[in-house]
Amino acid sequence: MNYIALIHKENNSDYGVSFPDFPGCITAGKTLDESKTMAQEAITTHVEILREMGEHINPPSSLEEIMQNREDKEAVAFLVNVPSEKAIRVNITVPEDNLITIDKRAKKYHMTRSAFFAEAAMKYRKI
Repeated sequence: MNYIALIHKENNSDYGVSFPDFPGCITAGKTLDESKTMAQEAITTHVEILREMGEHINPPSSLEEIMQNREDKEAVAFLVNVPSEKAIRVNITVPEDNLITIDKRAKKYHMTRSAFFAEAAMKYRKI
């Protein structure tokens, strides 16, 4: 599932990231790219802990809801993927040159190879 993260920056500070659907889950980074990477790590860890504690994970709020209710009107929204609770290992065969391209794209978007394949499949399914 994709959740909305809000990135904001004040003078003389790092970029801060918060998650309206997960109050108290925050992170920061010196650059926008680092902030995005830190956001993925923060929300993944936060949700894993909630699941271990047996807490219910609410579905994501809509972008419209979050943008209307956000406190920081200068914050910019972006999506962060929260993996489903159960992952299943699969084995596939891919031509080597395709795999090299896939790995480069996955790295560019700060994703694992598995996350890239899963995201691509979900986008294909929506067509």
